[in-house]
Amino acid sequence: MSSEETRASDPRLRSIAGRWRTSGRVLGEPAIPVVGTDIYEVFPGGHFLVHHVDVTVGDQPVRAIEIIGEADGSGYLARSFDSEGMAEVMHLTIDDDGVFHFAGGSDIAAAAQPTDVPTARVRSTLRIAPDRQSMTALWERSEDGISWQPWMEMRFAAE
Repeated sequence: MSSEETRASDPRLRSIAGRWRTSGRVLGEPAIPVVGTDIYEVFPGGHFLVHHVDVTVGDQPVRAIEIIGEADGSGYLARSFDSEGMAEVMHLTIDDDGVFHFAGGSDIAAAAQPTDVPTARVRSTLRIAPDRQSMTALWERSEDGISWQPWMEMRFAAE
């Protein structure tokens, strides 16, 4: 596959395209609910995905747009921009089973970050159900970049 073909034309990357009803929680005592909508659409030309985020974390609205598909040698870059003026970059790989693995720094999902301890790195494992009617994601965070702890559990239902 040429580098041009390894972008969003990769059928594995396109597999999350659609409109998803989002629900989940930030883990902790008490757990913080997350509800809303995620939309992944193939950008005209088929080389990128555009991800629209419209969720509420607790009582805080989170709106963002993310562009996924810029090949970086071992996977893809996912660049997001939110309504608070923040810009973040994550790295995405997709394994042979079609599982998405996102990894990023301390600035990812600021609305869900704990305020009492630092976050050095975050990562997420997103699995698509065989019938493509649902997805699940487990987010983890690390205070030191070495040890990891569960952070958020998310579910997505096709609309």
